[in-house]
Order: sequence, then structure tokens, then C-alpha cells
Amino acid sequence: MTTPISFTPPPGARAHRLHTARGEFAVVDAPVAAGVEPRGVALLVPGFTGSKEDFHLLHEPLAARGYRTVAVDGRGQNESDGPAHDEAPYAQQELARDVLAQAAALDTPVHLVGHSLGGQIARAAVLLDHSPFVSFTLLSSGPGRISPAQQQRVRLLHEALAVLTMSEVWEAILAMGPPEEVGGPARGLGGLARLRQRWLNHKPAQLLATGRQLTVEPDRVDELAAVPLPFHVLSGARDDTWPVTVLDGMGVRLGAHRTVVPDAEHSPNMDQPLPTAHGLADFWDKVRQDRGDL
Repeated sequence: MTTPISFTPPPGARAHRLHTARGEFAVVDAPVAAGVEPRGVALLVPGFTGSKEDFHLLHEPLAARGYRTVAVDGRGQNESDGPAHDEAPYAQQELARDVLAQAAALDTPVHLVGHSLGGQIARAAVLLDHSPFVSFTLLSSGPGRISPAQQQRVRLLHEALAVLTMSEVWEAILAMGPPEEVGGPARGLGGLARLRQRWLNHKPAQLLATGRQLTVEPDRVDELAAVPLPFHVLSGARDDTWPVTVLDGMGVRLGAHRTVVPDAEHSPNMDQPLPTAHGLADFWDKVRQDRGDL
């Protein structure tokens, strides 16, 4: 069982379990702000070693723009349960079906947002069935495998998980320097104790399976471009996981709306949450306008 980490939900939001045909998933669900006309619903899928809390700073500004946002912990990720040592349930197609089940449980068309690994899982979901989605935003998520430097980091993590406990791996991570989540704007997500508990909540099999996916993921942009959805590529101005030039090229191939957030890196949702939220809402407003919903 996972241990609650007691992050305080953003104002107006609530943490609960989303019941789906594929099990329960921990979510943070933020309704539209009082007195604001509802404009849509978004499902937010986090990245490798991340969680629903990575989107905490987006909920309030998006609620003010009329968008309900539901951030989810994937299977075996933080407060969503999953097997600790069996990697089969974490195959990309299985995780993609989880995303489709989450969207179905919301019972309304949704704007899909996937950060990093979450973008590739969300892409697999869209390729299985795009019908639940109004649009798809790839947030700092590239066309294929991660950069060679990041592949090496994943290999080191895999080697550590083979011989160390999750707690021991956390201590090794700290020995190399504090996690980036501790500093900058993201420090509002909690101190080291909460980040440690989030790490311990992750299932090792989930980290092993999804980390491997990041190192071998093929370029599926041409497949995605054939899907009749509006696409959005949003990133920071710098990124060492997929170079920004690679993300630019992906956006061109998709015919996507492109947003680059200044003074942000691989997690603009935490580095610069307000301009990131505005970039998302501006795109969603444009989708509404193009659909004739405004």
C-alpha cells in the first residue's frame, strides 16, 4: 500500500480516488472558479518519477480561465497502487489503456496533457482511440527516445534499483545534489520529507518499465499526425531531455500550435506555472473557437 503524503491541494481543489473500469487512480480535481463560465475539462498526465502534484501550480490559473483540471497519478505512481515487482502491468499499451479509462470515467470530452513520459503514454492512448479527446498537448515530451545523457541517467537508476532499496536509492540521489523539485518555484510542493515519501510510494517495477520505455521509444510522430485532433507542443526555452530544436521540429511535423515558455526548462509547469497555464488556456480557447463553441 502507498502512504499518503499530505500535499495540500490547491485552493478549491480536492484529492480523491477516480473510479475507472481499470481500477482506482489518485487524482487532484480542481473545478472551474466560482462565477466563471465553464469552458472545458483537462486530464493531466505526469512524467517519469513525477506525480499529480507536479501540476499543483496550474490548477488555480486554469480554473480562473474556465477549465476544470484533473491531475492523475498513473498506475504504480505515487498514491495510485500497482505491483511492486511485476513489470507487465506497466507496459506502455497497458498504461495507455489506463489513460483511456480515466478519460471515460470523467464522462466528458477532455483536453489531454502529457508531461515528458506522460506525453508518450498519452500519445499511445490517442493512437489507440482519439475519440475521448478534444485536443492533445505534449508538454516537454519529444518524438522518440530521450537524449543520450538522460539515457545514461536512466541506466544508472536501473543499476541502483537492482541492488539497493528505494530508500537507499533516495539517499544516493541526495548525495548527488538535492532534487530539482526542492528549489525554485517548485519548492511550494513540499520539503524533502514529502518528496522522499513520494519517491518511496513509487513502485520499483513502474520505474524500471517506464524508464526502459524512455530509452527505446520510437518516433511515432507521423502516426500521430494522421489523427484528426488539434495538437499543441509546449516546452520551456531549454530542455536537456529532448532539445528544444527537436521539439520545434516535432511541432512542425504535427502542424501543432507551439508555445515556448521563457525562463523555463524541462518542467515549465513548475518553473513558470502562470505563463504555462496561459499557454494551455490560450490553445484550448483557440480549439473552442475553431470548433464553433465560442
